[in-house]
Amino acid sequence: MHRYLKGQELYGDNFTQQEIIEWFADEENAYSKLWVGYGDSHTYEFHALNTALLFKHLPDVSFESVLGFGSAHGDEFLPIINLIKSLTIVEPSEIFIRDSILNIPVKYIKPRPEGCLPFPDNNFDLVTCLSALHHIPNVSFVLSEISRVIKPNGYLLLREPIESMGDWEKPRKGLTKRERGIPLHILRYILDSCHLQIIKDSYCVFAITPYLFQRIKPDYFNSKLIVLIDRILSHTFRWNTIYHPHNFFQRLRPKCIAFVLKKQ
Repeated sequence: MHRYLKGQELYGDNFTQQEIIEWFADEENAYSKLWVGYGDSHTYEFHALNTALLFKHLPDVSFESVLGFGSAHGDEFLPIINLIKSLTIVEPSEIFIRDSILNIPVKYIKPRPEGCLPFPDNNFDLVTCLSALHHIPNVSFVLSEISRVIKPNGYLLLREPIESMGDWEKPRKGLTKRERGIPLHILRYILDSCHLQIIKDSYCVFAITPYLFQRIKPDYFNSKLIVLIDRILSHTFRWNTIYHPHNFFQRLRPKCIAFVLKKQ
């Protein structure tokens, strides 16, 4: 476990098929249970963040076919829903299924434990994967599948934690049993191996942002101003991406990264 917490290897990426199945069983409905625990007042809280770091860097065109990987209710698409003609969401929990987002019909597909996507090659103009990969074991394979189904010159929007999120062998409040972040150097290597060109990368979710703004605005990443402050702090401390910090100063860092990627 020590090598994983040091960020030298990605925990779960070399699991056996049986270990992957067990992980999938633990995570299948784990996030939806957390969501239900938030209550009816809970809303999607990353619109301003996604717009600033991801959506604004897309070309101003319509997308014929869009895939959301782990997109739950699909609320993440609201800022660009008028640009989408066809939307498919891969989502394990049935609690999130809906017929449409505004006037756009949504087709839901349940993922397979091993991560194979039931779509032909070069099928989607745009794929989003926002904080979903850290819930699955075999990240390398799943990213290769996502790349496979993107059309040449199509886009992938990716946002993931690049910290351990604590020692996952111990209970962690507010987190699912298996989730863990992806070490940044490993994530970059996987993306390159999948022939995904980085158009834009942005560090985000600075460690103290919640402590500064949560009481003022609970959905603080829906504020353009707070997102701007967070981006400045995250960029300033981008040199400090220690995967599993052990003291206060090591914790002063961006906890996530957002990528705008284009299939080569």
